[in-house]
Amino acid sequence: MSVQQYLEKHMLSRKIEDAVNAAVRAKTSDPVIFISHHMRKSVPSVITKIKARQILDSRGIPTVEVDLFTNKGMFRASVPSGDTTGMYEAVDLRDGDKGKFLGNSVTRAVKNINEKISEALIGMDPTLQSQIDHAMIDLDKTEKKGELGANAILAVSIAACKAGAAEKEVPLYKHIADISGETNLTLPVPAFTLISGGKHAGNHLAIQEIMILPIGASRFEEALQMGSETYHHLKAVITEKYGAHECNVGEDGGFAPNISSLKEGLDLLKEAIGRTGYNDRIKIAIDVAASDFCIGTKYDLEKKVPNKSEQNFKSAEDMIEMYKELCSEYPIVSIEDPFDKEDWEHVKHFYSLGICQVVGDDLLMSNPKRIQRAIQESTCNAVLLKVNQIGTVTEAIEVVRQAKEANMGVVTSHRCGETEDSFISDLSVGLATGQIKAGAPCRGERLAKYNQLLRIEEELGDQAAYAGQDWKVSS
Repeated sequence: MSVQQYLEKHMLSRKIEDAVNAAVRAKTSDPVIFISHHMRKSVPSVITKIKARQILDSRGIPTVEVDLFTNKGMFRASVPSGDTTGMYEAVDLRDGDKGKFLGNSVTRAVKNINEKISEALIGMDPTLQSQIDHAMIDLDKTEKKGELGANAILAVSIAACKAGAAEKEVPLYKHIADISGETNLTLPVPAFTLISGGKHAGNHLAIQEIMILPIGASRFEEALQMGSETYHHLKAVITEKYGAHECNVGEDGGFAPNISSLKEGLDLLKEAIGRTGYNDRIKIAIDVAASDFCIGTKYDLEKKVPNKSEQNFKSAEDMIEMYKELCSEYPIVSIEDPFDKEDWEHVKHFYSLGICQVVGDDLLMSNPKRIQRAIQESTCNAVLLKVNQIGTVTEAIEVVRQAKEANMGVVTSHRCGETEDSFISDLSVGLATGQIKAGAPCRGERLAKYNQLLRIEEELGDQAAYAGQDWKVSS
């Protein structure tokens, strides 16, 4: 299109005249800036270019980053990745060439963005999130987004969401609330990882995470302070008991002392909380990730202990008794994946006891069909939302709507392989999920999420609402 054709198509001569007249009426001290801003608003934004690249996540493993350009700016997004990909979640596209990054390169996904996705989306309005996402879904044509790559599709989806917010001249969280229909902007209660185990750490602890929930804070800013102080008190407790060499951290920043007992970890955390003086204002959450140490129908809590003299497997019934005992002895209010991902029966039975929030991660995999089954069978009462498991912003919004309509809680979650992108912070506020899990209050890729929530709370000012004591109630 020639310059003349562009001018005629957008009637720019008339719009320039209108902008000049508006500047005169406003008696602006800087007409050039005023007219420039006025013109930017008068011309609708369209996607003009999409450029992707391969970057590294927090584990040094390749992932996808996208720069999406409109006629009003550039908007960048990068996506995380998890330990494994379940059979019910969207699939990241990796090259598989063992000679490069041990087979984890994402150059095919990058190529798909730069060629196929870019061609399909150029010219589209970035504010039309659903249309953009469905255009990519239709282009892929597979249930798990395996043709183009879920990592490729999600990166573009998030970048477009950021561009849409800029076009509307609203914060990203407000744009997400607008396109989802959410009216209650809420700062979530953070689930800070303080002790790491399972696949995320090299210690002997089988369960994956012990977390704290500062539900007694009055604001998110205070919640972050409580999390940070507890973290540092825990470091001191571990140093005193085991030495400074036991203060190494896991993939998500939680301390990884060489303990093998869940109870031992809870005792460490209980002492750290006691030193803060916050006491009842801080509660405890556990991510068991039981599938990782499930053998048949039994659970081996000593799976990571070397040279053990005998097997000490627990039945599902034994696990229920253990959870009941722990919840009575410690202020545990939430347990994630207490049983194997296919053991619906025992998850349902444990949830029916009403002891604590029961969160489905491996059980549900952010999959609408799995969530619907959980709703129909009353299996658990919270969904762990990992956006890259479902694949687009639009589908994430639908999952949250599905959960909320069934009165289920939603925990917006990071992945073990993270980037500096803070998108899930805005997502959690815009969708009012009430809870967010982004790792420890340390490590840059984790703090990017928590620090963004600080900025959002500051921007909202008197309108800021922290989920706090209503952490289970998201709407």
